[in-house]
Amino acid sequence: MRPREDMTFPPEEYERRLHDLRERMAKRRLDAVVITDPENLMYLTDYQTTGYSFFQALVVPLDGEPLMITRAMEESNVVERTWVEHTRPYPDTGDAIQELVLALNQSGLGHKRVGYERNSYFFPAYQQDRIHTSFQHGVLLDCFGIVEAGRLRKSDVEIDVMRKAARATEAGMAAGLSAAIPGATENDVAAAISSAMFRAGGEFPSVMPYVASGPRSMIGHATWEGRVIQPNDHVLLEIGGCYRRYHTAMMRTAVTGELSDSMYRAQERMKAALAELKSLMGPGMTVSDADSIVRRIISDNDVGARLVTRSGYSIGIAFPPSWDEGYILSLNPGDFSVLEPGMTFHVIPWMWGVDGDKTVGISDTIRITDNGCESFFSLDEDFVVHATDAATLTSVADLEPDTGAGAPTEAAASAVGTAAGTGEP
Repeated sequence: MRPREDMTFPPEEYERRLHDLRERMAKRRLDAVVITDPENLMYLTDYQTTGYSFFQALVVPLDGEPLMITRAMEESNVVERTWVEHTRPYPDTGDAIQELVLALNQSGLGHKRVGYERNSYFFPAYQQDRIHTSFQHGVLLDCFGIVEAGRLRKSDVEIDVMRKAARATEAGMAAGLSAAIPGATENDVAAAISSAMFRAGGEFPSVMPYVASGPRSMIGHATWEGRVIQPNDHVLLEIGGCYRRYHTAMMRTAVTGELSDSMYRAQERMKAALAELKSLMGPGMTVSDADSIVRRIISDNDVGARLVTRSGYSIGIAFPPSWDEGYILSLNPGDFSVLEPGMTFHVIPWMWGVDGDKTVGISDTIRITDNGCESFFSLDEDFVVHATDAATLTSVADLEPDTGAGAPTEAAASAVGTAAGTGEP
């Protein structure tokens, strides 16, 4: 291991991660593992690139120095970012799988038990077929989860990095809520979120912000498409801020005009779910119990809404196409995994179908502590309500539907003055 002080974490953090991985390898009687998942590569070595659609792998032997297989163009990321000393780059005209098999054989692993991540998005079936055909004398075994077992519990230095991601998340959300006014487009809101998030130190997130106004909020994972926000609309926002590939996420809702009784009741139901969960969630609770708290409170509503998904998921390191670690652990019924200190979750007691045609959300990213849990955020949970007067209603009604994604319209600018300081229902 090449010691250096310019990585995301101090050298001893990576030494611990590698040591813990090798302990799990020994328990599974593996002589080496081939790690291809981008998040796991980042976790173990600090390696990252946007070019992860090309094959890349870290070969970790039970003893001896790890070896990185990369596309030649990406080798600089190994040299400049990581502690890894040995690389085997392959050209664009080369054969990545043959390079991997050759590396295994030349490292004395050709007759050994080698684990590989069968579920990795970026180790597709056709490549797995080829390594099974080419690695003829050793034994290949699926080692899914062997790195993820270490990622579930965040260390203190990881929590510090997630706090930096949280600052970007909050800055983006505050800007988005302020921008979600009548006459503005969804694009205006997305631009405000992105600018504030990046100016607050955030880096490119695994998913850009979700911005869905009015009836578009009923479309799963919808984001901005230029729709003009109308009076008596609502705008659902979900943001995942990122720092050094670590994420925190948050949902909030803006309303233009008066807050209806049903929307107020939805707001209070989601706040109650978060409050009760955070008062009880901590070490020793099962994932299923945590899910039940959220699901019970959200399901007991009189506004026609329901919780259509899991109630939360692990969150931390992520690359596109998703910001979550839900494939490692999610808050789902029937999962009796036990919560432990250091685990981090995005809890999502959102409500789909309020009044039959509205989706709203309030969510939180929390960490499990030794005695309970705590939030990464301090931003108010209440819906932000932008009041509109008769003059604003008239001017917004005359807007053309395709105002574009540039600066807010004149009506929107007028509404900013009307809505300023009116964030409470």
